[in-house]
Amino acid sequence: MTSDFEAQLRSVSLRVTRPRLAVLTALHDHPHIDTDTVIGLVRAELPAVSHQAVYDVLRALTDSGLVRRIQPMGATARYESRVGDNHHHVVCRSCGAIADVECAVGHAPCLTASNNHGFVVDEAEVVYWGTCPDCATASTRP
Repeated sequence: MTSDFEAQLRSVSLRVTRPRLAVLTALHDHPHIDTDTVIGLVRAELPAVSHQAVYDVLRALTDSGLVRRIQPMGATARYESRVGDNHHHVVCRSCGAIADVECAVGHAPCLTASNNHGFVVDEAEVVYWGTCPDCATASTRP
């Protein structure tokens, strides 16, 4: 997998560094994680890496399009490595769990605006809110 990440970094003209590879690995293995979790996972592999280095890597990867930053209303920003397909998310109102949802209808940008006000729309963001199965089960227990 590391060679895939190296190729991805090179494809967007980013140098291949251990922190960048560690962040990409963390996001690939744990989709929808927050910055603190990324830092913990990266530090497990590279103990000397600073918080600022991880923030810088996340910003560079997001700016280059290799990583997507999502921030559902009222939630902490999360990161994922699944990009380029304009998928959506479902978020649990109780525990904050997030899962991917395939495109609602048709081709990207998935939804056609009823009035685009002259904008050239290239992406649509949809967030479904509800209760995850674990929280729903927990709330029905006596």
